[in-house]
Amino acid sequence: MKNKHPETEQESLYKDLDQMSVLELLTNINTEDQKVPQIVAKQIPKIEKLVKAIVKKMQLGGRLFYIGAGTSGRIGILDASECPPTFGVPHDMIIGIIAGGETAIRKAVENAEDDTEQAWKDLEKHQISSLDFVIGIAASGNTPYVLGGLKKAKEMKVKTGSISCNSTGLIAKVADYPIELVVGPEFLTGSTRMKAGTAQKLALNMISTSVMIKLGKVKGNKMVDMQLSNEKLVKRGIKMIMEELNIEYDLAAELLEKHKSVRAVLLEVNKK
Repeated sequence: MKNKHPETEQESLYKDLDQMSVLELLTNINTEDQKVPQIVAKQIPKIEKLVKAIVKKMQLGGRLFYIGAGTSGRIGILDASECPPTFGVPHDMIIGIIAGGETAIRKAVENAEDDTEQAWKDLEKHQISSLDFVIGIAASGNTPYVLGGLKKAKEMKVKTGSISCNSTGLIAKVADYPIELVVGPEFLTGSTRMKAGTAQKLALNMISTSVMIKLGKVKGNKMVDMQLSNEKLVKRGIKMIMEELNIEYDLAAELLEKHKSVRAVLLEVNKK
C-alpha cells in the first residue's frame, strides 16, 4: 500500500521530541543525518550525466541558473554565491534565483512559491537563452514556482535539471536531468531544512565543484583562481605558490602581490 503523504511530509520516526533530553535530540538528529550521504551516493550516475550536460553548455559560454523557493532557493543562492570567491568566476556565471526575490533570502514572502509564471519572468531578466542551463530545486518536487519555470525553460529549448526529495515529485518528470534524493521523513515532521536541505546542499557542492574543475578553474587540488579578498586567503595563496615553485615565503608573497592571483604567478614563472 502506497503512503498517503509525500516522503517529505510523512510523520517523523521519532515520537515525543519535546520529552527528549538534549543528548537524545542530538543523537537522533545525527542518526537521521547519517542516512543522507548514502542516498546521495546512489544518485551519482544521474548527477554525473547532469554535470556533463552543464559543462557542455558552459564550455560554449552558457550560464548555470538555480531556481527555488524557501529553503531550496536559499541553498541555491548560497552555492551560486560561493563560486566567484572560490573559483574566480564572474558573478553572473552561476546565478541563484529565489521565489520572492532578494527579500525572500532572509524573510518568507507570502505566496511567492505558488506563482507558476514568475520563475520564467525572473530568468528573462537575465536574458536567458538556449546556451544556458537551469536546475530547479524543490524538496517536495512540486513547488509551482519551480515547476512552472522548468516547463517554460523546456518549451524555450533550455536544458534543465532538478533536485527533489520525493519519489512522486513532478519536477523530476519535467527536467531533462532529474535527481531524486529521497531521504524519508524528517526528524521534525515536515521540516525540509533538515535532511532534505542537507541532501540538496551535498548535491550542489558536487555539481558546482565538479563543473568548475572541468572548466579548468582548479590546478591539481588547489583553488588557483580564488579571489584574494582577505588575509587568510592571501596567506593560502602564498602557501600554494611556495609549494608549487619550491620557494621561500617572502618571494612567494612578492610574486603574489605583483601578479594578483596564484594562477597568474604560476603562468608567469612557467613561461621562463
